[in-house]
Amino acid sequence: MPQVYCARLFTALQLISVLSKIKQMKERIHSIDIVRGLIMIIMTLDHSRDFFNIPGPSPLNMQTTTVILFFTRWVTHFCAPTFVFLSGVSVFLAGQKRSKKELSLFLLKRGAWLILSDMLIISFLFTFDSFYHVVVLEVLSAIGFGMIILALLIHTPPRVIAITGLVIILGHNLLDYVQLPENGLTGSLIKLFVSASGGASIPLAVNRMVAVLYAGIPWAGIMLLGYVFGAVYKTGFNSERRKRILLTSGISLTVLFIVLRLANHYGDPNPWTVQRNAAHTLLSFLNATKQPPSLLFISMTLGPVLIFLSFAEKLSSRFASFCRIYGNVPYFYFIMHLCLIRIINIVLIVLAGIRIKFTGFPLVWQADGFGYPLWAVYLFWLLVIAMLYFPCKWYGNYKRHHTQWWLSYL
Repeated sequence: MPQVYCARLFTALQLISVLSKIKQMKERIHSIDIVRGLIMIIMTLDHSRDFFNIPGPSPLNMQTTTVILFFTRWVTHFCAPTFVFLSGVSVFLAGQKRSKKELSLFLLKRGAWLILSDMLIISFLFTFDSFYHVVVLEVLSAIGFGMIILALLIHTPPRVIAITGLVIILGHNLLDYVQLPENGLTGSLIKLFVSASGGASIPLAVNRMVAVLYAGIPWAGIMLLGYVFGAVYKTGFNSERRKRILLTSGISLTVLFIVLRLANHYGDPNPWTVQRNAAHTLLSFLNATKQPPSLLFISMTLGPVLIFLSFAEKLSSRFASFCRIYGNVPYFYFIMHLCLIRIINIVLIVLAGIRIKFTGFPLVWQADGFGYPLWAVYLFWLLVIAMLYFPCKWYGNYKRHHTQWWLSYL
């Protein structure tokens, strides 16, 4: 009898474990994974252009760009705001299973890890400089800093977090009318946290600097907004109401962008202008400022994303399932796609017989004389996405069936 009882108890425990894992799998919100996965696929196009395209003027330079080159860059503007916003949503959902104290501690550690990842991993992949003459603070740092801000605000009422996020998003363009210090400690802190206009550098020593591509506070405002929107994904929240909120918010932001952009007075430091033809005038209209993210940039990008989120819950196509594979493992994909792109980049340089040497300290290192036309960049983009499909699928399955503490950091 004791043996039979123990066998039944063991079987029951196994069943509970299986049901628990099934429940965890069902708790994933597919619409978020679909949207995030699509954005990550688009992000890969931008990084493929950085590493494989023939060097040339900025794709956003109205005097030299072409329509296809502009949109190749412009469409990737949706990536960073979506990553940061959905990270805020994920923080809210993670908080449903943790106490405020546990969530705050997790956010501090997770935020610090993301900033460290930018400094050690992304900096090397971008600059290809093992001596780290340039330390890059990119989108991972923006998310990490936003998490640290959230950790400090997590004990306040949701309305305080909402108001803080809105004040940052709606009001930080007031700084466009203020002359901010650029030098000294104050100037460095402003570049780091407030306004890294077009990307800023903070000198550390001779031939050493920090490249600040994402100023902390403006991007943190987007994460705070995402955290507030996370409430619509709570268990038991009416799905039709959630869709209406997302759709209404998305349309409102899109209309806000159009109205303010037409007015051409507030919300972006760079007004649009009439160009040499109608197509380039449209490009100028859409060319909102990313660094730091202006109110118009945020409205232009998050508006359509919220609209897409409102419809994504009904998506069940093969392409949606394809996107979800990547959206399940955002950090893993982010690191792996840059590693793969850099490896392919180096192999092609070696095969072309081009000497690997360093001149200066560019943000994204490229060998002299190396580069492919834009059509080839698109082929490399598709190749990288295809090569990472099965690794991402494997890792997504691994995460769903394992609970090691370190998985929450990868």
